Amino acid sequence: MSRTVLITGATGTVSTALTNALRGTGVKLRALVRDRPGADGPGGQDPRVAGLAGLAEVAEVVAGDLDDARSLPPAFEGVQDLWLLTPNGPRAPENNMNALWAARQAGVERVVRLSVIGAAHDAPNRSGRLHALSDGETERCGMRWTVLRPHWFMQNLLNEAGDISATGTFSLNMSSARIGMIDVRDIAECAARVLLDDPDRHHGRTYTLTGPRSLTFDEVAARLGSALGRYVTYRPVDDETRRGTLLGYGVPVWIVDMLEEYARAYDSGWGDLTTGTVADLLGRPPRDVADFARDHAAAFTPAGAL
Repeated sequence: MSRTVLITGATGTVSTALTNALRGTGVKLRALVRDRPGADGPGGQDPRVAGLAGLAEVAEVVAGDLDDARSLPPAFEGVQDLWLLTPNGPRAPENNMNALWAARQAGVERVVRLSVIGAAHDAPNRSGRLHALSDGETERCGMRWTVLRPHWFMQNLLNEAGDISATGTFSLNMSSARIGMIDVRDIAECAARVLLDDPDRHHGRTYTLTGPRSLTFDEVAARLGSALGRYVTYRPVDDETRRGTLLGYGVPVWIVDMLEEYARAYDSGWGDLTTGTVADLLGRPPRDVADFARDHAAAFTPAGAL
């Protein structure tokens, strides 16, 4: 009998990539969203469905809010596997708790949880400490569990694509930090591998996922430039400059604070690490920044230049 996987954070970057990775594998996909679109839009379809990037075409879309435990039980009925991704924020442990409670009540067999690099009670950032709380609860949830701790996402570079496209430069408050960044598609494919394997195979495991090498952002710029066939330059800025830029874009203060804490940790050398875990799980090396740049060249290139 086909297993049903409930995808939380369904419209986010990692969960969208996971949905694509699980598409056509035989599992039944159910996607949890805060508000399930109705069927009263043009042509009998609420236009918000199309805004979910085709999610409704590949998964059963169900409503539920991780902030509201009472909204969750119907979404968990008949689910065997839970992909647990909670929003970044001070309520993350509560969101994790609500999901695990609903999962246990529904008889879910396995939880695969997305954590963060270096999650620990003594992590140099609040996000890492909050994730450690959720990781600890997941490990004691009474279900089979696996925790994935990925490094900095290469897809974060897409936030700088406008500047790179227009000026050939990008600015971050990372100084000369060296980071073992990873492509989100590799994270998703590792998660899919775990979810498609027998539930006992990865039970009790915590996997730290990184890219193939640790790079400075000067080295990232060089690889982007080589892949794009043009010069790309990284210009480090201080925390206050970066903070002003993010706040100007409307990024919430808590997220800005979190990103600043990570930047300081990375600048201290905290993110200078790689593992062979992606290759172990997938049987191939993880994607390099050059691979990422080639696959997303259009985003980094001025309109009409390709």
